[in-house]
Amino acid sequence: MTLQSIDIQEKKVGKKLYTYQLDAIDQIFECLSRFPDKHNLLYQLPTGGGKTVIFTEIAKRFIKETGKKVLILTHRIELCAQTSNMLTEFDVHNKIINSKVKTLPDQDNYMCFVAMVETLNNRLNDELLEMENVGMVIIDEAHYNSFSKLFKFFEHSVILGVTATPLSSNIKLPMNENYNELIVGHSIAELIEKGFLSKATTFGFDVNLSSLKIGIDGDYTVSSSERLYTASVMQEKLIHAYEETCLGKKTLIFNNGINTSRYVQELFSKAGYEIKHLDHTHNDEERKSILQWFKHKPDAILTSVGILTTGFDEPTVESIILNRATKSLTLYHQMIGRGSRILPNKSTFTVVDLGNNALRFGLWDSPVDWYAIFRSPDFYYQNLSNDEDLQRQFKYKMPASLREKFSKSENIEFNMQEEYELVKNEGLRPKVTLDRSIEQHAKICAENSDDISDALSLAKLLDDDIDYRVRKYSYCICKHTDNYVKWLQEDYKSKLHLLLNKKF
Repeated sequence: MTLQSIDIQEKKVGKKLYTYQLDAIDQIFECLSRFPDKHNLLYQLPTGGGKTVIFTEIAKRFIKETGKKVLILTHRIELCAQTSNMLTEFDVHNKIINSKVKTLPDQDNYMCFVAMVETLNNRLNDELLEMENVGMVIIDEAHYNSFSKLFKFFEHSVILGVTATPLSSNIKLPMNENYNELIVGHSIAELIEKGFLSKATTFGFDVNLSSLKIGIDGDYTVSSSERLYTASVMQEKLIHAYEETCLGKKTLIFNNGINTSRYVQELFSKAGYEIKHLDHTHNDEERKSILQWFKHKPDAILTSVGILTTGFDEPTVESIILNRATKSLTLYHQMIGRGSRILPNKSTFTVVDLGNNALRFGLWDSPVDWYAIFRSPDFYYQNLSNDEDLQRQFKYKMPASLREKFSKSENIEFNMQEEYELVKNEGLRPKVTLDRSIEQHAKICAENSDDISDALSLAKLLDDDIDYRVRKYSYCICKHTDNYVKWLQEDYKSKLHLLLNKKF
């Protein structure tokens, strides 16, 4: 049975909201009632929790109770249209302020406006437009700092920011400088338990991030990411990860760079899979066509760059592949959140992590102390694990499909740390540890092969396990430069081949 958006049976009837959404609205209004004067409030709710529905109802209630107007700010044109449509569904008469709107001679006809932040900022700075009687400004995706430039124009209005991650996109502009208080909604785990979000099953694959560079925005640069993720070793790892965990599922792949995404498209096409690529250079017609294809093809694969992290809602997505690393907790949640929508026949989805992101941030549904992050974002950033620490934490687990190829071997495990300690206690050279590992790998290859050709083919499948073991050994001897580790890995594989030839 395929997943189709048209199969969704909405839990809300008409304009009825879920209980947790109504509770959030009551909590926000109660807070605002305690601060009749200027008070900037920030509300957090996970992606997929219905933030747009919540702030739409807030706008409707605020207009009714105060007789003042509401302005809703977004950072993308698609979000403007979605928000306006939602307001209309809730019987809130609204007007979009876009690039075509130069003045507002008809503003008395509306109680609610939706605007792109840059468009409105230009109009207000040029004094072409003056907004009257605005009592509340609602900011969607409030973690983007582009909104703060508008605050000076609404000094006497209530500011309500909404976001899934109350952590500023600019480390130098913390959110606690613009907002007086944070209200935290239901957690991801709670929404999963109540049946409002799908549960993620995460598969992590070891990736060496040492070649990545940090840019001025605090995240990895596109250029260094492109070099890593277009390399043949990462391309092979990606296709293997897809076939191991996502085969036949509707899959969305996130990359950090257009070249990488196009490499991915070529890789999957050559492997016989139907895939399309999408980035910001596509025009509206092309984008619409691609997304329609993705919506209706059950096993579609869509590789993208940035453009689908917000404002994109396709419940039929069954698998998310993070073919990139990020230091942004917000981006991490946004990417995975694209697969979290529920359907009658979809309560789980798959996440493939090819950037050590889950090791850095924890699993998507792990508890997050948003209050602590809001109060002390610098402390949060300072305590994020660095890339070397992440690699030390990684534990290789042989995929089930590969384990089947070694079914005649009772044990395939080898603890490099424990073996190194044994070798040291025996007074032997440290490299004896690697020799014993090579012997164990040769043994399981021989046990599951009829001839040398079979054995060498199996040895090739052990590349990930070999790379992991060698890296663990390099940590044991405190010598783990990239060049040295690479040399050790190549030497290991060469010795394994020689040993297998001797065995046969």
